[in-house]
Amino acid sequence: MSALAIIDTAAFEANVRVLVDRVAPAEVMLAVKADAYGHGMSRLAAHALAAGARSLAVLEIPAALQLRAQGIDAPLFAWLHGVDSDFSAAIDADIELGVSSLAQLTAIAGANRAAHSARVHLKIDTGLHRNGATPEEWPDLVAEAVKVHEGGGVVLDGVWSHLADASPEDDDEAITAFERALAVVAEHGAHPRVRHLAASSAGWREPRSRYDRVRFGIAAYGISPFDDRSGFDLGLRAVMTLTTTVSDCPSEPGTHWIGAGYADGVPVAARDAEVSLAGRRARVLEVGVDRTLIHDSGSCEAGQEVVVFGEPATGAPSAEDWAAWSGTIGDEIVTGVPPRVTREYR
Repeated sequence: MSALAIIDTAAFEANVRVLVDRVAPAEVMLAVKADAYGHGMSRLAAHALAAGARSLAVLEIPAALQLRAQGIDAPLFAWLHGVDSDFSAAIDADIELGVSSLAQLTAIAGANRAAHSARVHLKIDTGLHRNGATPEEWPDLVAEAVKVHEGGGVVLDGVWSHLADASPEDDDEAITAFERALAVVAEHGAHPRVRHLAASSAGWREPRSRYDRVRFGIAAYGISPFDDRSGFDLGLRAVMTLTTTVSDCPSEPGTHWIGAGYADGVPVAARDAEVSLAGRRARVLEVGVDRTLIHDSGSCEAGQEVVVFGEPATGAPSAEDWAAWSGTIGDEIVTGVPPRVTREYR
């Protein structure tokens, strides 16, 4: 067997319920961007809603249209737009659109259908510098949005931003900047329906950041947004388990080849990494393109199941363990499992 990614839908729903309970009365918007962090957006979207998420977030309009096409009728939010973004299709599908500039606002208003107005969420840059209007640009963007809203060109539905989550102090400054931005909106006589700022990190630990909606992402997949606490520590369950089998027994005692390599999402940069074989930890010696060499004290038997990463409660390494061994974050480990690896939903 080559690599197999087992997706535990019950664990996913349990995680979403934990997040929903933690931030109530704020709503949870569940991020299913990057194909639900490699877990499968089309399969997990309905599970997120069944567990209490009120809306879903993606990066780009095509992903939101894909969800609409499969019958998802919950609120959808898309915010990363290019010059060729199909705003007309998004408006027809009632997709909430993030707006970072006057140019985007103008393009969206120009794409409106007579019978249907775009619902826009204006974004202020509070320090992450990913996108969003600067504080200097903000008053003009708000003024124009209010004008277009009053003329029926758009519905000014929300105000939002991203936190850098660099430190609690940085987040405090960002919350203050967001409050200033909200004050400007109020000064223009506008009252958007929804305000949202926090994602997994601040949403978990900082009640002031929650406002009306929290955009939880990686935490729903069982991976902690913090450096000092794992998902397991937070009471979350791993959703993805990456498995393979022993494929070959070399002549050197204690060595085993397993049937997954860096083309299957096994990080080649990891140092002192381990996998789980027959309930034991086995040390990774070498990661190749299609297979990995490990050292284990037991006898080598082709076909034995190997867990590369999964639920730590079972004794297996977690995606966060592999992130630590690779000098990265857990998000990268799970999203790095490529489409060629079959997903099996249980």
